[in-house]
Amino acid sequence: MRRRRTTSPRRASAPAATCGMTSAVEIKVRSNGPYKVTGPIRLIDADGTEYDVPAGEPVILCRCGASKTKPFCDKSHSRIGFEAAERAVR
Repeated sequence: MRRRRTTSPRRASAPAATCGMTSAVEIKVRSNGPYKVTGPIRLIDADGTEYDVPAGEPVILCRCGASKTKPFCDKSHSRIGFEAAERAVR
């Protein structure tokens, strides 16, 4: 994963398929845990730091809000007993 600092987030101007990205992005929601996202993706945190995640390389994102390494998971969800909201209705 390549990390770079930017002054402001850049918005994607076109869908990934038209930008040369051919791999699908997969997002797995773990029960009472984090999101597992498999790239290629470009993640921009709240401070504007960009993380380029290559195709096939997963990144684990915090969803409990307690991680000290946000936006990444540090397994705090286990320590605090995080319980996710109900599952989405189809």
